[in-house]
Amino acid sequence: MDIPDPIPAVPAPLPDDYRWAFDLAPIGLIVSRHRIIVACNQQVCSLFGTTPDVLLGQSFALLYPSVDEFHRMGERIFQPLVQRGSYQDERVMRRVGGRFAGQVFWCRVSGRALDRAHPHAAGVWSFEELDTHRPIGVELTPREREVASQLLVGRTSKEIARHLGLSPRTVEVHRAHLMRKYDTTTTAALVQKLLAGAP
Repeated sequence: MDIPDPIPAVPAPLPDDYRWAFDLAPIGLIVSRHRIIVACNQQVCSLFGTTPDVLLGQSFALLYPSVDEFHRMGERIFQPLVQRGSYQDERVMRRVGGRFAGQVFWCRVSGRALDRAHPHAAGVWSFEELDTHRPIGVELTPREREVASQLLVGRTSKEIARHLGLSPRTVEVHRAHLMRKYDTTTTAALVQKLLAGAP
């Protein structure tokens, strides 16, 4: 039996090729160490209205509407990163600079820990703006934003309470505030308005 000649292997991309792919990726990318930004691409700078010079060496806290939300999210993502090595959600983030500095927007965030035993030690994170589909129509508190993001993935008050480490009653209070701000009387109507970004 004749054995065909091996097909020549395609050489592995050079490090410059990887850098080029990272820099020009159509989604925002950040490499972090201990929740400090050590590399970012053009798309993430465009998304947050800033430059690499501003982001590099900074804490992820710079991208959150509040420092409390940054800390709570760090605690919330720890166990999923240990268990699965990855985490994804939709949350409200804050633009850093440009004409929209300080503006909050909905963002899909996905990340992978490079070492599950030490999930915050090093990671790769992607950021995708959802505002074109879901603008923020009213001013929300940090907790209201967290509860709203959980309602949008279909969680019940009890599930949201477990996920956020709150009591079900506290979640109900925040849901009631959201319903008042969005002028709705049902959770279904609230979710519809959150999705549309309509006040």
